[in-house]
Amino acid sequence: MSEDVLIERRGAVQWITINREARRNAMNAEVIGLISQGIADAVDSEARAIVLTGVGDKAFCAGADLTKGVKGFAFDVDFSRPRHYIVQLFKQLQDCPLPVIARVNGAAMAGGFGLVCACDMAIAADDIKIGTSESKIGLTPMMILPYMIRVLPPRKLQEMCITGEVFSAAEGLEWGLFNYVVPRAQLDEKLDWLLEHIVPRSPTAIRLGKQAYSATRDMDLRSALEYAQAMVPIMSSTEDAAEGLAAFQEKRAPQWTGN
Repeated sequence: MSEDVLIERRGAVQWITINREARRNAMNAEVIGLISQGIADAVDSEARAIVLTGVGDKAFCAGADLTKGVKGFAFDVDFSRPRHYIVQLFKQLQDCPLPVIARVNGAAMAGGFGLVCACDMAIAADDIKIGTSESKIGLTPMMILPYMIRVLPPRKLQEMCITGEVFSAAEGLEWGLFNYVVPRAQLDEKLDWLLEHIVPRSPTAIRLGKQAYSATRDMDLRSALEYAQAMVPIMSSTEDAAEGLAAFQEKRAPQWTGN
C-alpha cells in the first residue's frame, strides 16, 4: 500500500492517516482511493470505530492537491465516470456503519474542511485553523457545500465561502463543528476518552442509529415520525436489543453480537 496513507489497527479502532506532510496532507485521487479502501477494510472487519487524521502538527488536510500535471489533479475530469472521486468518498462516509471521528491535528482547509464536516464527530487541537479559501483562487467550495450546509450556521457558512478567510478552532466549537477543542497536548487523551465511550456500545445500535440520522435529517417532521415509528419494531427485534435488555435486567455487562 502507498505510504501516502497509513492504515493501522489499534485495538478495535481503525486509524487512517494522510501521510503527505510536505504537501500539507493534500488529497489527490490516489489518496482518496486509499482512504476509501481503509474505510472499506474497517467495515469488513471487527473494527468498532474509525479515526481519520493527518501526520504532523501543521495540517489535518489542506484540501485538494492543486499541483498541475500530477496524477489525480483535483480538477481533472473523466467524462466516462459520473461521480468525482471526492463525491464517492463523501457518500462512503455518509453510508459507513462505523462512527468516523476526525482527529484535527492541524489546519483543515477547503476539501480538508469538508472531510471534517463529513465525519460523524470531530476533536481539534485549540491552535488549529479552519477555512475554505477557494474564493481567493476564483472558485467556491462546491464539492463540500452539501456537508457544510448541514454543519454550519447559515450566516457563518456564507461568510466563510465568500471571504475565504480562516477561522479558529474556538469559533468552530461555537458553531458546532467540533465536539471538543482541547490544548494540543491533550488531543489524544480526549480522543481516547471519546473512543472509550464508543467502542463498548452495541454495533447494531450504532449502525441503525447512523442510518436513522442520515435518513431523517433530510425529511420533514411528519415523514421523520413515520420513519421512526416503522423502525422501532425493527430495532427492538435485533439480537443486540434482546441482549441489552437482558444485561440491564441481570445487572451485567452486555455481550454484543452486532446482529
